[in-house]
Amino acid sequence: MINKDIGKILISEGELDAIVTRLAAEIDRDYAGDDKRLVLLCILKGSIVFMGDLMKKLTVPLEIDCMRVSSYGAGTSSSGNVNIIMDIMRSDLRDCDLLIVEDIIDSGRTLSYLTKYLFNKGAKSVKTCTLLDKPSRRVVEFTPDYSGIEIPDEFVVGYGLDYDEKYRALPFVGVLKPEVYSGEHE
Repeated sequence: MINKDIGKILISEGELDAIVTRLAAEIDRDYAGDDKRLVLLCILKGSIVFMGDLMKKLTVPLEIDCMRVSSYGAGTSSSGNVNIIMDIMRSDLRDCDLLIVEDIIDSGRTLSYLTKYLFNKGAKSVKTCTLLDKPSRRVVEFTPDYSGIEIPDEFVVGYGLDYDEKYRALPFVGVLKPEVYSGEHE
């Protein structure tokens, strides 16, 4: 049973719903108007659940697209390098107001890099939205435009976030027991 690997629930289903509802209201407010062409850009795989819930709560017209990037090697810490595994391929990028939807911001490298990359690629505008923010782990100067909740420096899973491709389907955000990722787990 996967739940035995969770040390504690950090953010419950109800709390997640309230956070997503608040973020959707902020985004609706900022992207209302005929001059906006909102494209939610899901950063795969971790952001799928968050983006799915977020887009259901938005009332402004929107489109969706995806990118897959990696800044993690083996283990639980960032490699420091951002690798684009699947790029956004749109001929109309210059007309798009991109909102990068990310599950968690840790070092800040990925979102900082992607924001600049997408501007250089020709996007009309680029903003960022993260569900979880760990400012204590920041190594580059970066503040997301929309932030769900600040969390402590703990290894979290659930609601799309994984460890070794497991735990994504948990309906809450939980803290993974250290023995699970430190090699002491059977």
